[in-house]
Amino acid sequence: MVNWNEHLNKKISCACGRDHECDIAHVEIGQDVIEKLAGYVGEKQYKSICIVADKNTIKVAGEKVYKALKNAKADYSEFIFQDDELVPNELNIGRIFTHIPYDCDFIIAVGSGVINDLIRFVSQKLKCPYVIVATAPSMDGYASAVSPLIVDDMKVTYEKLGFPWAVIGDVDILKNAPEHMITAGTGDVFGKYVCLVEWKLAHIVNDEYYCPSIVDIMYNAVNKTAGAADNGIAQRDKDAIISVMEGLVWAGTGISYCGNSRPASGCEHQIAHFWEMMFLQQGHHELLHGTLVGIATVAALHIYKEALAILEKETDFVKKSFDKAAWESKIKEVYGPAANGVLKLENEVGKNCDDKSAQRMKSVLAHKAEIIDLIKTLPDVDVMINRMKKIHEPYLPQHVGISHELLRNALIYAKELRNRYGVLQLLFDCGKLEVVADKVCAQLEELN
Repeated sequence: MVNWNEHLNKKISCACGRDHECDIAHVEIGQDVIEKLAGYVGEKQYKSICIVADKNTIKVAGEKVYKALKNAKADYSEFIFQDDELVPNELNIGRIFTHIPYDCDFIIAVGSGVINDLIRFVSQKLKCPYVIVATAPSMDGYASAVSPLIVDDMKVTYEKLGFPWAVIGDVDILKNAPEHMITAGTGDVFGKYVCLVEWKLAHIVNDEYYCPSIVDIMYNAVNKTAGAADNGIAQRDKDAIISVMEGLVWAGTGISYCGNSRPASGCEHQIAHFWEMMFLQQGHHELLHGTLVGIATVAALHIYKEALAILEKETDFVKKSFDKAAWESKIKEVYGPAANGVLKLENEVGKNCDDKSAQRMKSVLAHKAEIIDLIKTLPDVDVMINRMKKIHEPYLPQHVGISHELLRNALIYAKELRNRYGVLQLLFDCGKLEVVADKVCAQLEELN
């Protein structure tokens, strides 16, 4: 079990030259930890408490939350979403603002990904602290300061919003979460194998800030989760479930230490975000973010395998000049109503322009041996797939209804969601992205 007091709510001087900090007062993961809410409420003497949950999360954790507040002799109001599928968009943010009391001074969010993302945003706007009572180990945002929201049909990540005052994970609730939510959280953690390599790649090529200490923390968390997947998650063993939840909290802590989502999000998240946006445009809300991250992680491992082969075999890269007009036309076709945000980003940063591509490729070639060694540190894709099979986690696009077109578009165009360097941009810069996308699509579609 992690002693979170050693890592939270304090400045930690690091050899990377920065001070790391995660301003969360409490993280409690274990048995009967919701009881500690009574002490938290008494500690700060909150006067206007509001519980926000959805109709499912309040069923599984509401009784324990109500009991803790009764023990604290605390009055409260509540707003419970009745939606079958809750979407983290501007409409539901507005609904919370409409129903929450004017004088609310403490929010108890009961739920997982969507509830947490909505309340973090609302909490920052209201300057009102909140605690998240987790109902499933399903995603890595519990301890982060970012909220990925759907705004104007675009997946937008709002950064530096602020942290929950406390994160509470009662293992008796977490272990009884639906299987697909547990495997979603596991998939979200497995994605860190890819994003940590992406972060180092960006450091090598673009001299981006990089912290080995944060990386070590994240690898420890993801390796513990991998061990739990090999032995315990499928059986809902309490220690295994705690390992998953701790891995998810560490991901958020790593984001906070870094100041952005690099330690927890790479091309596997870009691909997953792309699929989420496309499914939402089609009215499908049922697939969890972590499930898509797990599938995208397998795809990313195939992409890196192809990138490795290219770097090992080829020495000269010739790329066609960037045709911005043709690219813009394709973005409008692929992204539909979300295209404006993508076009705006490229107009602002010009990440695809020829001079920037050439500059990055010069750096890639200068550090090619180091990049090859870095890619070789990634886990074997077959080992990853077997691990995911053990816990009944989807690992292929076809498992969740992702078509060939949606898969191919994600591999080629998901990188346009953010100005963030990784393997997809590397392949674009050397003129190989579409070729690799076609090869990886064929490889994934041959598997079962």
